[in-house]
Amino acid sequence: QLQLVESGGGSVQAGGSLTLSCAASESISISACMGWFRQAAGKEREGIATIYIGGNTTHYADSVKGRFTISRDNAARTVFLQMNGLVPEDAAMYYCAADVPSDNKNILSRLLEGSCPELKPIAYKHWGQGTQVTVSS
Repeated sequence: QLQLVESGGGSVQAGGSLTLSCAASESISISACMGWFRQAAGKEREGIATIYIGGNTTHYADSVKGRFTISRDNAARTVFLQMNGLVPEDAAMYYCAADVPSDNKNILSRLLEGSCPELKPIAYKHWGQGTQVTVSS
């Protein structure tokens, strides 16, 4: 069972930066998507960034586009989220998640598509425990 562990959260002032890390317990298939999600108190969980493990294709929510960068190090089994220009509205629990196709049809579909445009949490089956980010004004 794939396990994900996030780290790097903390408290920063508005305008500051943080880098979150997500370490996987095992190698992740090149057909997988990895994503970062966040959930603020009283709000629904939202997808903010995804990356395709088999390539460099990334997708971002409009709320973080231009400020956040998702990247991966396959050899280290780690996905990162560089967050710059943080604002109080970015304060939330941040989660990483993995969508790993398990049947040949979906694996092939993902390999042909070569990207991970889906930001909906329901598409992801493997989740970490989260890391808290607090942003003070």
